[in-house]
Amino acid sequence: MVAGVVLTAWACMPVPGRQVEITLGQAVALSKSHAISKLEVDAESGTMMMTAVVGDTPLKIPDARGQLVEITKDTELRANIASLSVADLQQLGFVLPENYSTNAISSGLVGMLLTFLPLLFLLMILLFVFGSRGGAQDKALGFVRSRARLVSPDRPRLTFADVAGSEEAKQDLLEVVEFLKNRWKFQAIGATIPKGILLVGPPGTGKTLLARAVAGEAGVPFFSVSGSEFVELFVGVGAARVRDMFAQAKRNAPCIIFIDEIDAVGRSRSGGMPGGHEEREQTLNQILVEMDGFDPNVGVVVLAATNRPDVLDPALLRPGRFDRRVALDLPDTGGRLAILQLHGKGKVIDKDIDLAVIAKETHGFSGADLSNLMNEAAILTVRRDKKAIGMKELEEAIDRVIAGPERKSLRVNPKDKETTAYHEAGHALVARMLPNVDPVHKISIVARGSMGGYTRLLTEDRYFLTASKFRGTLATLLAGHASEEMAFNEVSTGPHSDIKQATALARKMITEFGMSKKLGLRTYGAEPVPVGMERKDYSDYTARMIDDEVKEILEEAHETARKILRENRARLAHIANRLLAQETLEGPGLEAAFDEPIDESPAAAAAFSEREVSGKPLTVPTNRDGHREE
Repeated sequence: MVAGVVLTAWACMPVPGRQVEITLGQAVALSKSHAISKLEVDAESGTMMMTAVVGDTPLKIPDARGQLVEITKDTELRANIASLSVADLQQLGFVLPENYSTNAISSGLVGMLLTFLPLLFLLMILLFVFGSRGGAQDKALGFVRSRARLVSPDRPRLTFADVAGSEEAKQDLLEVVEFLKNRWKFQAIGATIPKGILLVGPPGTGKTLLARAVAGEAGVPFFSVSGSEFVELFVGVGAARVRDMFAQAKRNAPCIIFIDEIDAVGRSRSGGMPGGHEEREQTLNQILVEMDGFDPNVGVVVLAATNRPDVLDPALLRPGRFDRRVALDLPDTGGRLAILQLHGKGKVIDKDIDLAVIAKETHGFSGADLSNLMNEAAILTVRRDKKAIGMKELEEAIDRVIAGPERKSLRVNPKDKETTAYHEAGHALVARMLPNVDPVHKISIVARGSMGGYTRLLTEDRYFLTASKFRGTLATLLAGHASEEMAFNEVSTGPHSDIKQATALARKMITEFGMSKKLGLRTYGAEPVPVGMERKDYSDYTARMIDDEVKEILEEAHETARKILRENRARLAHIANRLLAQETLEGPGLEAAFDEPIDESPAAAAAFSEREVSGKPLTVPTNRDGHREE
């Protein structure tokens, strides 16, 4: 049985510490005589290493080649076992010593693995299936959880001191702050704070900023969410998120829930008519129930922001839900100054800058626009390698916010540049001559954005506008067209934006402001119908009268502009020439263009008339880039 095993050995001298290779039969014989004290079986290499038990007298045994060798107590014996396991060696009669080790896997263990491997595989499949079901359930539960972001009161807080230009709105919200701080004062006297407060205003007026300031002043948790985050593809998800959001708010009461752009989910319900959205309406119903349902929300104040209050559902605006409406309008001159000063903190501003002048120049700017203005000025300062923000950077930043960045790479031919100069000179001259138009602040023929040039007026804050003011504005808008027509005996596409604005303003005068003698004191509009179209509240005959009245008002304004330009032909040409030479007129240069003496002799007027008829303008010589040659 042992004879078939191939063995290898070396003939060695009996030197302590040497290794001798013996046959497997000799190894079995030594084990039976208990002459082996240590055994290591290596199944990977098919060998076993043994240490012999030898007394003082060396032991002579044959090695693997049949030669007698002497082994001592330090001699290591090596035998080739091929693929035999420890169990196989025992069957051959090998007696295992007490101290032995092996890296072989026993056949019994292999058999057990082969027996239980299918069961282990089946168990793994079951664990994977049930784990996937649990994960899917967790995902489903996470899908209906509220997306509201919690701002902890421990974070750096935003207060009313960080909000400028909305003093009246802050006064309206002080009661909410006091209620969140000291509810017992209101409860002691039986008063309740409004459950919902609606912040209404144009984009950029600081609705979100003010809501965060209320939470910062009160020192309470602040949940912020957008109305669009409730509406999902699957029915019922929005309502579930609303329930979860209010449940979290109750656990953190007193607190504030802020819903931005609530018109995304709070639009008026269709009542079953076509065009309705079932999921959005269910979400809205859940908001209505949570705000004023059977379970009152004690200590939870809901703030919402929108710039479309006209589309909200009436049930959302009734007492008990959004009781109070806080209007945030565009800031006036004082508000703009306060906002500029607020955003100027932390910026290096030149001492000679008067922010009050910048506030007057930025009529119609929102708080976001003013923040962008200060940031653009700081960027321009760094780009120009200056140490402090100067007036030039602020003026340039205003132009960038209004009209876009300067298009320096645009090559304008001299003809188009001259047309732009006369167009903008016409706007400026008519605005200067009419008494009800705001003063001219700046004229430029430098291309910015989609505009080839622009005339900026120093607009004042007005809350009531008169018909004469509107007519003066219309004449100013159409003055660019009239100037081109007079100077070149033809018109271009340049005034298309002016004509569009003038037409819209004239129509508002008639249909909204009642400034038409023919059509009387009433409004004319269109009301939406469920199918998405509009239904006019006036007849086709009235519509024709409106069109005729709009045309008449525009023609009257155009004729007013032409009359002013005809009476000041020489001044118009002078301003246009100054624009061609300098490209931008403002400050003292602008006043000089309006007031400095010029040649108004009959000969100059005749030259202008001849040029008007021939269509060949006579201007100062220009070089290839369109600049005046000195």
